[in-house]
Amino acid sequence: MIVGTAGHIDHGKTALVKALTGIEADRLAEEKARGITIELGFAYADLGGGAVTGFVDVPGHERLIHTMLAGAGGIDFALLVVAADDGIMPQTREHLAILSLLNLPRGIVALTKADLAGHERRAEVTAQIRTALAGTPLAGADILPVSSLTGEGIADLRAALAAAEAETARRSAQGPFRLAVDRSFTLAGAGTIVTGTVISGRVAQEDTVIVSPSGLNARVRGIHAQNHRAVEGFAGQRCALNLAGDGVTRAAIHRGDMILAPMLHAPTDRIDAELSVLPTEPRPVGIWFPARLHSHAADVAARIVPLRGEIAPGERGLVQLVLDRPIAAAVGDRFVLRDTSASRSIGGGIFLDLRAPARKRSTPERLAVLAAARDRDPASALAGMLAIAPVDLPGFLRDRALPLAPAAIQDAARAEIVGRLALSAAQMQGLRHALTDTLAAFHAGNPDLPGIGREKLRLALTPRLPKEEFLAFLRDQAQAGRVVLEGAFLRLPGHEVQLSPEDEALFARILPQLLGEGRFRPPRVRDFAQEFGMDEREIRRVLKLAQRLGRVDQIAQDHFFARAVTAEMVAILRDVAGQSEDGWFTAPAFRDRVQNGRKVAIEILDFLDRHGLTLRRGDLRRINPHRADLFGE
Repeated sequence: MIVGTAGHIDHGKTALVKALTGIEADRLAEEKARGITIELGFAYADLGGGAVTGFVDVPGHERLIHTMLAGAGGIDFALLVVAADDGIMPQTREHLAILSLLNLPRGIVALTKADLAGHERRAEVTAQIRTALAGTPLAGADILPVSSLTGEGIADLRAALAAAEAETARRSAQGPFRLAVDRSFTLAGAGTIVTGTVISGRVAQEDTVIVSPSGLNARVRGIHAQNHRAVEGFAGQRCALNLAGDGVTRAAIHRGDMILAPMLHAPTDRIDAELSVLPTEPRPVGIWFPARLHSHAADVAARIVPLRGEIAPGERGLVQLVLDRPIAAAVGDRFVLRDTSASRSIGGGIFLDLRAPARKRSTPERLAVLAAARDRDPASALAGMLAIAPVDLPGFLRDRALPLAPAAIQDAARAEIVGRLALSAAQMQGLRHALTDTLAAFHAGNPDLPGIGREKLRLALTPRLPKEEFLAFLRDQAQAGRVVLEGAFLRLPGHEVQLSPEDEALFARILPQLLGEGRFRPPRVRDFAQEFGMDEREIRRVLKLAQRLGRVDQIAQDHFFARAVTAEMVAILRDVAGQSEDGWFTAPAFRDRVQNGRKVAIEILDFLDRHGLTLRRGDLRRINPHRADLFGE
């Protein structure tokens, strides 16, 4: 269990931690000289239950709230400290507000300096505390009078903390590793050390990790967990990691960075979130409201964009947080917003979407996605989001720091997978129906075309899938026999290009001249146009349609041969090749057999070269045995 202190300056937080653990949490010379905590302090002790409890001692000065926030993000249990002589003070209230914004429901109140107060004063301050706690997650917390000087109440407080330790559920270590860095320093003989609380997962010696958001790669050389040397660190522990690697230095790693499993590295500077504005805020939060965002140990300038109009003090609403620089975060992480002058806390909440759009951020569909994302159960959140639109499943798992083994979540959400996308069963069924209906309508309106272009079809279907996922979807449908893929075109299995009666009549006039004695040197498009007194474009159109039907082949530009004649010429080539000693033949040998002139013979051979039926070497060619049956035996 990690215990975090909270309370006003000089109310005895550090002295109380020392009384409980025997460890002086103030470690800086300036702290000792001034008698106040400036930086985060840490102490560890077995409080009697056999487990090691970690203490994070935070500053109480109003100007050091940002340091307090850096230590508050990873605690399990709050130790709110109120001095019996002073009672509730400004930073007591602000620390309590921060604990509420971080949704920390477990804690205890230590009424310190009890030796300075009589029974009536203790009762008076206890009543103040009860009033301050009302309406917060700590409303039912115990209040124990203690004195670090005389030892009064220390044993009772230690026992209460030990009982809380026993009741603390161990955080799951199943997800990918995340550690929020609150300190980075160099240790002689070891190198770069970072400390922080493990938010999720586990880490072991020799693991490869990434420092995010910078993207610096590092190797874990050593681990201290809860102030003891260890081979592994787990979620819920405070750990010190000895990191090594190119560029890994104390100066390269900062408070607020995250040490992550590599799969989680995806920093963001635009986040959709749910924000609760404190009742003490003097005015509503409007568009482009400036603030400082604190999440775990990160501290970054931000602009707030409400998604449903201004958010009044004491109210809650959806916002987009536009950050000055990227941070490493996860959906579900809690945050606190303070004003830019660091004089007050504005509010706080929870991250809902790390990939927030810069445009159309307040559409009904977008707001519905965010409403679904509020569900803390991943499968339920996924199912709710799928009811609105397809979801990038690897991104969904990564941004929630979930194990990349989505089968259970996928099954629970009843999702179907296409590439990276998850779709609901209804979306997939609708997409299949839309695919066949669109193709059927296209064939009905364009019987002379072999099919619709793949990109045109993608843009016509809803939901509109990205190109790679759409191609994967089409391949699945083709494998299931629902469609036929022909290059960049698609058609239904039963569709064939058909000539209209008028086109059939024109082709019937052309065909005899493609099959007669001049079949090896048939007229070109311009010749037919002159003979029939027609536009060349109309002759060309009908011959191209016939080509799609497999009736003719376009050997060269505007020069079409009947398919039966192409097959006949291939048979002649086989014979010519068979009469040579090594199977190689020349263009003149073929020209002499078909008697159509050198130019046309070369055009025919080039056509067969393009189809791979013949292989060329200089002026020689031979039949490719692997394509020998391309135009029939």
